[in-house]
Amino acid sequence: MGGEKLDTPNPTSKLMLTILGGVATWEREIMLERQREGIAKAKAEGKYKGRKPTVAVQADQIRAMRAAGEKPAHIARRLGVARSSVYRMLESALGDPGGLPAAAAAVEVTA
Repeated sequence: MGGEKLDTPNPTSKLMLTILGGVATWEREIMLERQREGIAKAKAEGKYKGRKPTVAVQADQIRAMRAAGEKPAHIARRLGVARSSVYRMLESALGDPGGLPAAAAAVEVTA
């Protein structure tokens, strides 16, 4: 930059930093736009489907294992999913705490 130091009290340095910041912002926005276009194109071609659901596919199996008396942690270990995912699936599928520890299930919410 002409051998001149870039320090913010100098108006020329401020201008250079502002221009560089603007170019960086523009470049980032262009990159994100291209990424969105690429994802849209891949979706249109059926190549981009997102992450495959794991626990949702195994919901019936999880419910059956829980009905058989298995604990959520054991179910999670056997199926290779997170314990929290098993709890979440049981709660949403059954509409109740579905295997939460007794202390957590006994908590009442008062309005």
